[in-house]
Amino acid sequence: MRRNYQNKVVWITGASEGTGRALAKVFAGEKAKLVLSARSTASLERVAEACRRTGAASVAIVPFDLENDQSVDEACSNALALFGTIDLLLLNAGVSQRAFVRETAIGTFERLMKINYLSNVRITINVLELLVKNQGQIAVVSSLVGKFGSPYRSGYSASKHALHGFYDSLRAEHNENLAISIICPGFINTQLSLHALKGDGSALNEMDDAQAQGMPTEVFAKKALAAIRAGKAEINIGGKERWAVYLKRFFPGFFRILISRAKVR
Repeated sequence: MRRNYQNKVVWITGASEGTGRALAKVFAGEKAKLVLSARSTASLERVAEACRRTGAASVAIVPFDLENDQSVDEACSNALALFGTIDLLLLNAGVSQRAFVRETAIGTFERLMKINYLSNVRITINVLELLVKNQGQIAVVSSLVGKFGSPYRSGYSASKHALHGFYDSLRAEHNENLAISIICPGFINTQLSLHALKGDGSALNEMDDAQAQGMPTEVFAKKALAAIRAGKAEINIGGKERWAVYLKRFFPGFFRILISRAKVR
């Protein structure tokens, strides 16, 4: 089923920069009604204005903090109140990690799970009945490391693995009335590594070489839009790093050797 998003309500989290900003713009080009969320009101306002210029039917912002349960619940109520419905929930917000297991505090692992996994589950539960009633869609941005473990990203990888388990299960429960797409990006040229958590929970504030040389966000967003429109259950987006998924599947022993030698800084 090829979906048309004109005048459909699309709620995008993590919309203030990077892949979220790019996704907001491509759905604006589809003339959708957009609800944009992130923590920074000022950044969201800038993205909202760009989306209006791009052709969005309407744009509203709902700032909130993924780590605050009350803030998440209030954001869900506010998002629903804006247009009275949601047709596509696009869960893009998250945070990465750059630290070895032995140097990472348990609190940092808990934050990664809270932001990347549990907050998305909380949002989904809040709006699930409406999405099912509308025969709507959920698209969740995972990662290629949601398909395999990687050194220096243990907590991030685990939180993304959790997304697959939850949304695959949810899809099985609502296969006939809710389309769910899991988007697995590889290296995309964003500031993800700048915000990545070190072992003590502070921001890395460094750009990875692979991230800097990654796919442009505009290209990623167009590929993601095509997959979501087509209702694909899962898609891997990126460069040659995508082949790691197939190496693990078909040559697991060889993959384990390669990943243990991966460059991590």
